[in-house]
Amino acid sequence: MAMSSKDGPSNGTLIRWLFGLAWRYRVRCLTVLGLQLVLLVLGLFGLSFTGIAIDYLRHKVQGVPLTPGMLPASFLASATTEKVLLVLGGCILAFAILRSILNYIHSITVNLLVQQNLVVHLRAEVYEKLQRLSFRFFDANTTGSIITRVTGDVQAVRMFVDQVLIPSVIMLISLTVYIAYMSRLSLPLTLACLATTPLLALLSAWFSRHIQPRYAENRRLVENLVQHLAETVQGIGVVKAFGREDENRDRFVRANQAILAQQKNIFWQVSLYSPAVGFMTRINMMALLGYGGWLVIQNRLALGGGLIVFAGLLEQFSGQVNNVANIVNSVQQSLIGARRVYEILSAPVEVKSAPDALHSLRLRGAVRFERVSFAYDGIDPVLHDVDLEVAPGQCVAILGPTGAGKSVLMSLIPRFYDPTRGRVLIDGHDVRNIDLEELRRAIGIVFQESFLFSNSVAANIAFGHPEATPAQIEKAARIAAAHDFVQDLPQGYDTILGESGNNLSGGQRQRLAIARAVLLEPPILLLDDPTAAIDSHTEHEIFEALDRAIAGRTTFIVAHRLSTLRRADFVIVIDDGRIVQRGTHEELMRVPGPYRHVASLQLVDGATLGEELPGRPGKGGAA
Repeated sequence: MAMSSKDGPSNGTLIRWLFGLAWRYRVRCLTVLGLQLVLLVLGLFGLSFTGIAIDYLRHKVQGVPLTPGMLPASFLASATTEKVLLVLGGCILAFAILRSILNYIHSITVNLLVQQNLVVHLRAEVYEKLQRLSFRFFDANTTGSIITRVTGDVQAVRMFVDQVLIPSVIMLISLTVYIAYMSRLSLPLTLACLATTPLLALLSAWFSRHIQPRYAENRRLVENLVQHLAETVQGIGVVKAFGREDENRDRFVRANQAILAQQKNIFWQVSLYSPAVGFMTRINMMALLGYGGWLVIQNRLALGGGLIVFAGLLEQFSGQVNNVANIVNSVQQSLIGARRVYEILSAPVEVKSAPDALHSLRLRGAVRFERVSFAYDGIDPVLHDVDLEVAPGQCVAILGPTGAGKSVLMSLIPRFYDPTRGRVLIDGHDVRNIDLEELRRAIGIVFQESFLFSNSVAANIAFGHPEATPAQIEKAARIAAAHDFVQDLPQGYDTILGESGNNLSGGQRQRLAIARAVLLEPPILLLDDPTAAIDSHTEHEIFEALDRAIAGRTTFIVAHRLSTLRRADFVIVIDDGRIVQRGTHEELMRVPGPYRHVASLQLVDGATLGEELPGRPGKGGAA
């Protein structure tokens, strides 16, 4: 499910989606277009009154007859020259002032109503979708890729609305009005001045196809840079421990320089395209001076206000056409960003509640796997025909080498993934038929590496149950043997933890994770090797917490230490995605196999196999 532009949506699909996105903000967009149309009309009025003023002066100086204009002929005939010029100048000034005010309002409307609202809403929509995507999606895509899409690429989508869609509509309307106005003045001159327009269209189409891969490569380079930065921050301890600061810095500099080189490449190509467009629009002005001058000489076009107005319209027409370069450049950037955002929004939600999902079940915790197989890619299974039944309240330990499928097996219970074949049942109900939120609230999970948020201790414990009372939070902390050390923190349960709880020890973080899990009072508890990365003294403290946490709950615990395995009601050994052994500790020790081999390699407190080991309360037996 890795996101790739090569096999992603077509440009046509993206453009339809972008138009649909803009349609959500149609009132704001139409407001912007309405303001732009008013600005266009005011500009035309300003040019028209300028032409009238020139014609009036020529009438007074040269006796040229006046043509019907926007001012009444009776007024022009009866009023003094000073009064007419004052009225015309006042109108031109009024139009200019009004255009300035409307330009300000237009700018505010675009920035506040269109840009900011779209970015905020779209970013929230992308984030909300990420919350619903399955683990498979996050397995296939890097942190840097996802962060870049939620931040920079959302801005690129906004660019389509305010730098492509609205300017394109404005340009089309403006060009249509200008062409109609110029054609009314002189159709032959209009056709001559616009002769380069087809060439401009061909140039824009070529540039659009040529520049898009460059922008795609630039996004990829930025994504790699963000990924390197994220990995460096997350793994700064490893970087410093191995003295790799200089190498990491050089790698970052190379990645940064690669982005700069790519941006320079884009800049040079855009820099060549923009003057080419500008040159073609200058040819229009040459046609005006050459062909228009010949028409004047041949007395086919009046030399006066009409020609001045035509020149002004052509200049504005050329200005709008020059915007084609910016629009084409923006559309390529926005399409690259839109593709990457669209791939998130259109990604299938593989794990979700069924329409007729079961609600309000009082689950006891009986778990059964029926011929369950699972493959990340749907082809190469990592679990093969697993059959397993765990009664309510039982504790089952899972042992196996790295990559055997232990964590995947547990991940199928809360539906982090769904089986490729077979089914997982709780109390006889297929987990796919249980409401997903209720299912996960019935399952407490403690991962090997406990992640804590930069929030208070109380908020971290109550993460899955925000409405929990202080008494409930404290009860969960006591069960997890966390209450005493929390009380010793500067602000107790209100102490704000650092990033990932880095101001706590590993054992303290694990106990808070256990408290977070048991606060839900779940009938099922999943423990993914919770004592793997702690010392023997801390392990003893964690075991005390675990013994209280698993009491009366169906528990799955991935474990490698003999002291953990002996606490289980029975053990399953997984190898290459298959259950190869199952039974109690004592049963498995009596037969040759992987379990006895692993157990024989372990010494606990100087004791060898066959000596008594501390076990789960109520459990006994020799190692």
